[in-house]
Amino acid sequence: MLNLKDREIPDLYLNIGHFLNHFMMLIFAKAAYDAGKSFNLNYDEIIIYGTLGMIMFGAFSPISSILANKFGRISLMIVYHFGLGVSAILASISSSLFEITIYLGIMGAFASIYHPVGIAMLLKKEGKIGIRMGINGVWGNMGISFAPIITGVLLFYGNWKLSFLFPGCFCILYGFIFLYASFVNQTSKKLEHTETKNKESFKKKWQIALFALGLSTATGGFIFGTMSFIIPRYFEIYSDNITTNIAMSGILAGIIFAVAAFAQVLVGYLIDKISPKLVLFWLSLGQILFIFLSSQFEDYLMFFSMLFAMSFVFGQIPITDTVLARYIPDEWRSSILSIKFLLNLTIAALVLPFTSLMLQNGLTLKTVLFITSLSAIGVFIASIILPKQEKIEIV
Repeated sequence: MLNLKDREIPDLYLNIGHFLNHFMMLIFAKAAYDAGKSFNLNYDEIIIYGTLGMIMFGAFSPISSILANKFGRISLMIVYHFGLGVSAILASISSSLFEITIYLGIMGAFASIYHPVGIAMLLKKEGKIGIRMGINGVWGNMGISFAPIITGVLLFYGNWKLSFLFPGCFCILYGFIFLYASFVNQTSKKLEHTETKNKESFKKKWQIALFALGLSTATGGFIFGTMSFIIPRYFEIYSDNITTNIAMSGILAGIIFAVAAFAQVLVGYLIDKISPKLVLFWLSLGQILFIFLSSQFEDYLMFFSMLFAMSFVFGQIPITDTVLARYIPDEWRSSILSIKFLLNLTIAALVLPFTSLMLQNGLTLKTVLFITSLSAIGVFIASIILPKQEKIEIV
């Protein structure tokens, strides 16, 4: 087997992989209504068939980490792109609900590779980790923003099958590009400086840091999942003075996600300069304040409150991985990242039944959003617990 373990992939290739990760996992959310018509099912009846994919997305993260440690991270990333593509193409030719469920589950399993493996590859590199993680986070959020747009275009000119087929083919094409880059377009050097640091033991107070990161990850997963799910519907209900057009309300939600994503770049820059503890502290206060204000306002005030709220929510994303890189040796990062994403995505998956239960008991989306603002107190507590690093170390 060819040895790819000592090779280095440029950030751009890994960032595109992050875009594809979130894009592919959100195709069904937009295409489900059209797919439901093919099987004589309503949207609320067909959407449940995507559950297995979301479960596998989180549950297979530890397995992906184990495989990466055995076969190498780059090898797993190559498998990741081809696996996404093949499973999407198989979904596009599904003729039964059982087949859709299975192929979306397989897609989720391949999608689980990216975060514990691709992120670990970024963290291993020398340089300013914070800003690079911020940029990588923007690419992932752009996948979230563009998924409903591109899928909508493919649905307009075709059907739900085309919405899986075209991106699936692109993933396979990009898989060949990534394969080429892994052999040609990189330094193929051993990072002696990085390897020396990686052989060091866990940094002082790493247990406290991991506990704080676990708390912020769990709370952040709930907040991120709730806000991502609620915002599109929230604009349909509470933006009558801006627009009553359902398509336009969706565009407004997309603008929120796209613009707020760039907060990660600013946060990434800041945590390369000052203590992540301080940055997380102010982010937590921003989440509490602006999510609360979003639950109280409507129309334009709600729009801008929501924009700031999501900026503070997205801004939290690069902190966890950057702090992890400063406390945990490289050989342990994939394993810990897999546990992190298992926790994050599992909690995020609970948002749907949580929201459904609250709405069925007569509560409004405003109340759900208010409760979400209170949950951000968990991020605040995590910022207090997180140790302060006096010296910023880049590994």
